[in-house]
Amino acid sequence: MRRIAVFSNMYPSEKHPTFGIFVKNQVELLRSKGIQVDLIAIDEPGKGKAATLKKYLVWFLKSLGFLVRNKKHVSLTHAHYAFPTGVLSLVGKKLFGIPYVVTVHGGDIDKMATKSERIAGYTRKVLQGADEVITVGERLKQDVVGTFGVEGERVHVMSMGVNTEIFHPMPKEEARKELGIPSNEKLLLFVGNMIEAKGVLDLVDAFDIVRKKHPEAALHLIGSSKDERFMDTLAKRLLSKDVRISHQEPLPQKKIAKWIAAADVFVLPSHHEGFGLVALEAMAVGTKVVGSDVGGLSFLLGNEAGILVDPKNPGSLADGLKRALEEPAEARRKIADEKVAGHTYDVIAERLTTIYDAVSKGKNDK
Repeated sequence: MRRIAVFSNMYPSEKHPTFGIFVKNQVELLRSKGIQVDLIAIDEPGKGKAATLKKYLVWFLKSLGFLVRNKKHVSLTHAHYAFPTGVLSLVGKKLFGIPYVVTVHGGDIDKMATKSERIAGYTRKVLQGADEVITVGERLKQDVVGTFGVEGERVHVMSMGVNTEIFHPMPKEEARKELGIPSNEKLLLFVGNMIEAKGVLDLVDAFDIVRKKHPEAALHLIGSSKDERFMDTLAKRLLSKDVRISHQEPLPQKKIAKWIAAADVFVLPSHHEGFGLVALEAMAVGTKVVGSDVGGLSFLLGNEAGILVDPKNPGSLADGLKRALEEPAEARRKIADEKVAGHTYDVIAERLTTIYDAVSKGKNDK
């Protein structure tokens, strides 16, 4: 049985159930396929510079200790995020000859690598030193190859996959009855972190426009409100627009699936997005998706699988939402289903194990 070590600076806990949930889902998927996975991860979001530095130092030392003790038993390591996580895998390869795979999720390239030349340099070393690189979106592959000089044949485009046992079509009225949503309400749903980069303020402005034509429309937001400064800004924006928007903190995935099924439109107005997994989950449930024409969303919602709108443009977003509300419910279903079929857990597991096999074989051939 293969044995791999997974490093991640994001992983959910009981207190923070959605923090890096996509990594947990993949780890559980790998284990279900008979792969022994050792996990060394951070399951607590940062709280201040001092606490964050301490948290990362403990994690790095714990990870290095694991590599020292298990260097002869681990086939490879898999790092989620090029920086800082990938540095652990790079060290493991340089010190102990353990090959590694790194998954680029977007923020590590779009934001982290742009913070300083030093971080960009580490990111380049991690990506160029990897045996195989996985990017969750096509545009990220272009960045990894073009900006960081990684050979294209070593870069694979592969999402984290959608769990179709949780995200699948279900009767809308049944979901609405369970959640207490009126049957005549036109529900717009957003799921994601409550931050400016997710386009939440743009969505508020767009919703104000939509309600002038569709007064029965309602907007519900599900996501972490840990950014207090942004939540204050959001509250002021809501007062200035005189619109009522409901919000709740992150929910378990089964509950999220129910909300998506109850919605008329799922909206993801991000300013940048590596892939947009939650949009794929909405497509798997059968709900129409409106999203920004950025990053992975451009490819995921392309070919009329969803409705693409200009980022940071409330007017364009409002037009997209009105279009989604007014077109037939099944308008994009067939194309969306085809997109979902290419990202099921079975497909992802097969592709991932193929990559692992190639890396392990390369190690054994040396």
